[in-house]
Amino acid sequence: MGQICGSQSLRYTEACYILGSASVVGKKEGEGPLGSLFDMICDDDKFGQDNWEKSESQLQKEALTLAIGKTGIKKEDLRYVFAGDLLGQNMATTFGLMDFQIPVFGLYGACSTAGESLSLASMCVAGGFADRVAAVTSSHFASAEKQFRFPLEYANQRPLSATWTVTGGGAYIVGKKKSPVRIAGITTGKIVDYGIKDSMNMGAAMAPAAADLIAANLQDFQRKSEDYDAVITGDLGAVGQKILFDLLWQRGYDITDRHYDCGMEIFDAKTQNTCAGGSGCGCSAAVLSACFLPRLIKGEWKRILFVPTGALLSTTSFHEGENVPGIAHGVVLEHEENV
Repeated sequence: MGQICGSQSLRYTEACYILGSASVVGKKEGEGPLGSLFDMICDDDKFGQDNWEKSESQLQKEALTLAIGKTGIKKEDLRYVFAGDLLGQNMATTFGLMDFQIPVFGLYGACSTAGESLSLASMCVAGGFADRVAAVTSSHFASAEKQFRFPLEYANQRPLSATWTVTGGGAYIVGKKKSPVRIAGITTGKIVDYGIKDSMNMGAAMAPAAADLIAANLQDFQRKSEDYDAVITGDLGAVGQKILFDLLWQRGYDITDRHYDCGMEIFDAKTQNTCAGGSGCGCSAAVLSACFLPRLIKGEWKRILFVPTGALLSTTSFHEGENVPGIAHGVVLEHEENV
């Protein structure tokens, strides 16, 4: 069960837990600073498929299969799957998870989908509607660029504010059984529009939503930034990080000494030519599982705030000259002692 906490949050009175997780990435991500941490690195970014969209579906299938295997359960033990991707009508999720034959909720929160899926999965378990559910998220560089920007063969020059869509994904099994990582609460984000129109500057579009979410979380839970060992955003990149710090300073909050951004962690921007960093909803999903959850499991951190961020645009809205609003979703993760 849970209780309403402030204006945007829920605090779980009966905790739910991350029972296991898995991360799957492509070749470029495997060559980055976190390469040794991922569960699976595929040297063929097509994952054995004949087009980019099927590749992302296969990536998502591999992530969920690995997470189920690591948790030691059967797919039949899962009551629901909460899953999403960046493609129109969630096609990567549809074809990636179809064969599992598990009841599925298809989600779209752009690059915030990892936070949205974990939020809804935890609500489902904490509310007593399931013993075990899965949260799955993926993105793919080539399928995303093909859909949102321009054909890759055009070889367009990327501005320094651009981020590199991560070929990767993560899957999480959430349940009632105690584990070292407890989901203690969530904060659901609002759509925030600061008038950004540049689809090659996602950090600027998403940073206001991240600042709004973090401030709401701290207010709702009546906490200070130092009550978290880490505040982890999804894919703001170097440009978005600076904007986030400025916006939070204006509200009286300082997270500069405990902020991590998954998009800045997954690549070496200088040697891998990824400009401002990584992006895509698979970015935060893979990095949380591979890099940050282990620190909670070991007890190095006691509490973190995970804040994936998304830019809400489509090819239609962008070409019609609409702004690019942002959204963020927050998940409070804590270390569980004596498991």
